Amino acid sequence: MSAGLPRLTVQHHRRLRSMYRSAGWPCLDALEVDLLVAGLLERVHVPGQLDTLRVTDAGLAVIADVQTRNRAALNRHDALVQRVADEQVRAGRIAYPGISLLTKPGDAWLHLRPDVYSIRNTTREDRLEPLVHEIKVSRADLKADLRRPDKRAGYKALASACYYVLAEGIGDADDVPDDCGVIIARADRLECARIAPTRACSISFSTWMTLAKSTRHQWLETSMDRL
Repeated sequence: MSAGLPRLTVQHHRRLRSMYRSAGWPCLDALEVDLLVAGLLERVHVPGQLDTLRVTDAGLAVIADVQTRNRAALNRHDALVQRVADEQVRAGRIAYPGISLLTKPGDAWLHLRPDVYSIRNTTREDRLEPLVHEIKVSRADLKADLRRPDKRAGYKALASACYYVLAEGIGDADDVPDDCGVIIARADRLECARIAPTRACSISFSTWMTLAKSTRHQWLETSMDRL
Protein backbone atom coordinates (compact mmCIF):
# COMPACT_ATOMS: atom_id res chain seq x y z
CA MET A 1 0.00 0.00 0.00
CA SER A 2 1.10 3.61 -0.65
CA ALA A 3 2.10 5.93 2.17
CA GLY A 4 -0.92 7.40 3.95
CA LEU A 5 -3.28 4.56 2.97
CA PRO A 6 -4.62 2.17 5.63
CA ARG A 7 -2.68 -1.03 6.28
CA LEU A 8 -4.81 -4.01 5.33
CA THR A 9 -5.43 -6.72 7.93
CA VAL A 10 -7.02 -10.16 7.76
CA GLN A 11 -10.35 -8.51 8.67
CA HIS A 12 -10.03 -6.17 5.66
CA HIS A 13 -9.36 -9.11 3.35
CA ARG A 14 -12.36 -11.02 4.72
CA ARG A 15 -14.64 -8.03 4.26
CA LEU A 16 -13.38 -7.53 0.71
CA ARG A 17 -14.14 -11.16 -0.19
CA SER A 18 -17.52 -10.93 1.54
CA MET A 19 -18.39 -7.77 -0.38
CA TYR A 20 -17.39 -9.44 -3.67
CA ARG A 21 -19.81 -12.31 -2.95
CA SER A 22 -22.66 -10.08 -1.71
CA ALA A 23 -25.16 -7.66 -3.23
CA GLY A 24 -22.92 -4.81 -2.11
CA TRP A 25 -24.97 -3.41 0.76
CA PRO A 26 -22.79 -1.05 2.81
CA CYS A 27 -21.94 -1.74 6.46
CA LEU A 28 -20.90 1.85 7.24
CA ASP A 29 -18.08 0.84 9.58
CA ALA A 30 -14.34 1.51 9.91
CA LEU A 31 -13.32 -1.46 7.74
CA GLU A 32 -15.48 -0.18 4.92
CA VAL A 33 -14.00 3.31 5.22
CA ASP A 34 -10.48 1.90 4.96
CA LEU A 35 -11.37 -0.12 1.85
CA LEU A 36 -13.01 2.88 0.20
CA VAL A 37 -10.04 5.13 0.95
CA ALA A 38 -7.66 2.49 -0.39
CA GLY A 39 -9.62 2.35 -3.65
CA LEU A 40 -10.52 -1.32 -3.20
CA LEU A 41 -14.24 -0.56 -2.97
CA GLU A 42 -16.25 2.06 -4.80
CA ARG A 43 -19.75 3.49 -4.38
CA VAL A 44 -22.39 2.66 -6.98
CA HIS A 45 -25.24 5.15 -7.31
CA VAL A 46 -28.34 4.27 -9.34
CA PRO A 47 -31.06 6.95 -9.40
CA GLY A 48 -34.10 5.92 -7.40
CA GLN A 49 -32.26 3.09 -5.63
CA LEU A 50 -30.15 2.75 -2.50
CA ASP A 51 -26.40 3.19 -2.96
CA THR A 52 -24.36 -0.01 -3.01
CA LEU A 53 -20.67 -0.86 -3.07
CA ARG A 54 -18.62 -2.70 -5.68
CA VAL A 55 -15.15 -4.26 -5.55
CA THR A 56 -12.82 -2.36 -7.88
CA ASP A 57 -10.21 -3.89 -10.19
CA ALA A 58 -7.60 -3.02 -7.55
CA GLY A 59 -9.72 -4.86 -4.98
CA LEU A 60 -9.94 -7.92 -7.22
CA ALA A 61 -6.15 -7.87 -7.55
CA VAL A 62 -5.83 -7.90 -3.75
CA ILE A 63 -8.29 -10.82 -3.47
CA ALA A 64 -6.33 -12.76 -6.10
CA ASP A 65 -3.01 -12.05 -4.37
CA VAL A 66 -4.34 -13.24 -1.00
CA GLN A 67 -5.75 -16.39 -2.60
CA THR A 68 -2.38 -17.14 -4.18
CA ARG A 69 -0.55 -16.69 -0.87
CA ASN A 70 -3.13 -18.81 0.97
CA ARG A 71 -2.75 -21.63 -1.54
CA ALA A 72 1.04 -21.50 -1.17
CA ALA A 73 0.72 -21.63 2.63
CA LEU A 74 -1.66 -24.59 2.37
CA ASN A 75 0.82 -26.44 0.15
CA ARG A 76 3.62 -25.75 2.64
CA HIS A 77 1.38 -26.93 5.46
CA ASP A 78 0.51 -30.19 3.70
CA ALA A 79 4.17 -30.85 2.90
CA LEU A 80 5.16 -30.34 6.54
CA VAL A 81 2.33 -32.59 7.75
CA GLN A 82 3.75 -35.26 5.44
CA ARG A 83 7.26 -34.78 6.86
CA VAL A 84 6.08 -35.06 10.46
CA ALA A 85 3.93 -38.12 9.76
CA ASP A 86 6.87 -39.76 7.94
CA GLU A 87 9.09 -39.06 10.93
CA GLN A 88 6.61 -40.68 13.31
CA VAL A 89 6.38 -43.80 11.16
CA ARG A 90 10.17 -44.01 10.89
CA ALA A 91 10.27 -43.85 14.69
CA GLY A 92 8.09 -46.97 14.83
CA ARG A 93 4.80 -45.23 15.54
CA ILE A 94 1.41 -45.41 13.81
CA ALA A 95 0.44 -41.98 12.47
CA TYR A 96 -2.91 -40.55 11.41
CA PRO A 97 -2.81 -37.15 9.65
CA GLY A 98 -5.85 -34.90 9.92
CA ILE A 99 -8.32 -37.18 11.70
CA SER A 100 -11.28 -35.66 13.57
CA LEU A 101 -11.41 -36.56 17.26
CA LEU A 102 -13.97 -35.88 19.98
CA THR A 103 -12.89 -34.89 23.48
CA LYS A 104 -14.23 -33.14 26.57
CA PRO A 105 -11.46 -31.33 28.47
CA GLY A 106 -13.95 -29.17 30.38
CA ASP A 107 -17.69 -28.67 30.40
CA ALA A 108 -18.10 -28.76 26.62
CA TRP A 109 -17.34 -31.35 23.96
CA LEU A 110 -14.84 -30.36 21.29
CA HIS A 111 -14.33 -31.69 17.77
CA LEU A 112 -10.61 -31.34 17.10
CA ARG A 113 -8.53 -32.13 14.05
CA PRO A 114 -4.86 -32.48 15.01
CA ASP A 115 -2.52 -32.28 12.05
CA VAL A 116 -0.82 -35.53 13.07
CA TYR A 117 -2.04 -37.92 15.76
CA SER A 118 0.16 -40.92 16.47
CA ILE A 119 0.48 -43.87 18.85
CA ARG A 120 3.23 -46.36 19.58
CA ASN A 121 3.07 -49.65 17.68
CA THR A 122 2.43 -51.82 20.71
CA THR A 123 -0.19 -54.24 22.03
CA ARG A 124 -0.01 -52.75 25.52
CA GLU A 125 -2.61 -50.07 26.09
CA ASP A 126 -0.63 -48.49 28.92
CA ARG A 127 2.33 -47.90 26.56
CA LEU A 128 0.56 -46.32 23.59
CA GLU A 129 1.83 -42.81 24.43
CA PRO A 130 -0.46 -40.92 22.01
CA LEU A 131 1.08 -37.73 20.60
CA VAL A 132 -0.39 -34.67 18.91
CA HIS A 133 1.68 -32.63 16.45
CA GLU A 134 0.18 -29.28 15.44
CA ILE A 135 1.78 -27.82 12.30
CA LYS A 136 2.21 -24.08 11.76
CA VAL A 137 3.74 -22.51 8.65
CA SER A 138 2.79 -18.86 9.27
CA ARG A 139 3.18 -16.63 12.31
CA ALA A 140 -0.39 -15.35 11.96
CA ASP A 141 -1.74 -18.90 12.15
CA LEU A 142 0.48 -19.64 15.16
CA LYS A 143 -0.69 -16.55 17.05
CA ALA A 144 -4.34 -17.30 16.28
CA ASP A 145 -3.94 -20.87 17.54
CA LEU A 146 -2.23 -19.78 20.76
CA ARG A 147 -5.27 -17.62 21.57
CA ARG A 148 -7.29 -20.84 21.96
CA PRO A 149 -6.44 -22.41 25.33
CA ASP A 150 -9.52 -24.65 24.98
CA LYS A 151 -7.98 -26.25 21.90
CA ARG A 152 -4.69 -26.94 23.71
CA ALA A 153 -6.62 -28.39 26.65
CA GLY A 154 -8.42 -30.68 24.21
CA TYR A 155 -5.17 -31.87 22.70
CA LYS A 156 -3.77 -32.53 26.16
CA ALA A 157 -6.86 -34.63 26.94
CA LEU A 158 -6.24 -36.69 23.79
CA ALA A 159 -2.50 -37.24 24.11
CA SER A 160 0.39 -37.89 26.45
CA ALA A 161 2.17 -34.88 24.94
CA CYS A 162 1.52 -32.13 22.44
CA TYR A 163 4.09 -30.59 20.07
CA TYR A 164 3.95 -27.47 17.94
CA VAL A 165 5.93 -27.92 14.72
CA LEU A 166 6.97 -24.49 13.44
CA ALA A 167 8.24 -23.71 9.98
CA GLU A 168 11.68 -22.15 10.31
CA GLY A 169 11.49 -18.39 10.82
CA ILE A 170 7.92 -18.01 12.13
CA GLY A 171 8.72 -18.45 15.83
CA ASP A 172 10.63 -20.35 18.49
CA ALA A 173 10.11 -22.11 21.81
CA ASP A 174 9.55 -18.83 23.66
CA ASP A 175 6.38 -18.23 21.62
CA VAL A 176 4.71 -21.45 22.77
CA PRO A 177 3.35 -22.20 26.28
CA ASP A 178 5.54 -24.41 28.44
CA ASP A 179 2.98 -27.23 28.50
CA CYS A 180 3.73 -27.99 24.84
CA GLY A 181 6.87 -29.12 23.12
CA VAL A 182 8.35 -27.27 20.16
CA ILE A 183 9.93 -28.61 16.98
CA ILE A 184 11.52 -26.33 14.38
CA ALA A 185 11.17 -27.58 10.80
CA ARG A 186 14.48 -26.73 9.15
CA ALA A 187 15.23 -27.44 5.52
CA ASP A 188 17.17 -30.62 6.29
CA ARG A 189 15.77 -31.80 9.61
CA LEU A 190 13.09 -31.54 12.28
CA GLU A 191 14.90 -30.05 15.29
CA CYS A 192 13.43 -30.42 18.76
CA ALA A 193 13.69 -27.01 20.47
CA ARG A 194 11.86 -28.12 23.61
CA ILE A 195 10.73 -31.56 24.77
CA ALA A 196 7.05 -31.65 25.70
CA PRO A 197 6.10 -32.59 29.26
CA THR A 198 4.46 -36.01 29.24
CA ARG A 199 1.52 -37.33 31.21
CA ALA A 200 -0.34 -40.61 31.48
CA CYS A 201 -3.14 -40.69 28.92
CA SER A 202 -5.58 -43.44 28.05
CA ILE A 203 -7.45 -43.55 24.74
CA SER A 204 -11.24 -43.27 24.88
CA PHE A 205 -13.55 -45.67 23.08
CA SER A 206 -14.63 -42.96 20.62
CA THR A 207 -10.98 -42.33 19.72
CA TRP A 208 -10.39 -46.06 19.25
CA MET A 209 -13.38 -46.22 16.89
CA THR A 210 -12.08 -43.24 14.91
CA LEU A 211 -8.65 -44.84 14.56
CA ALA A 212 -10.23 -48.14 13.50
CA LYS A 213 -12.13 -46.38 10.69
CA SER A 214 -9.20 -44.19 9.58
CA THR A 215 -6.36 -44.93 7.20
CA ARG A 216 -2.97 -44.84 8.85
CA HIS A 217 -0.14 -42.96 7.21
CA GLN A 218 2.11 -44.99 4.92
CA TRP A 219 5.70 -43.87 4.50
CA LEU A 220 7.51 -44.81 1.29
CA GLU A 221 11.24 -44.39 0.97
CA THR A 222 12.40 -42.07 -1.83
CA SER A 223 13.76 -45.02 -3.81
CA MET A 224 10.35 -46.72 -3.66
CA ASP A 225 8.56 -43.59 -4.92
CA ARG A 226 10.33 -43.99 -8.27
CA LEU A 227 9.19 -47.58 -8.86
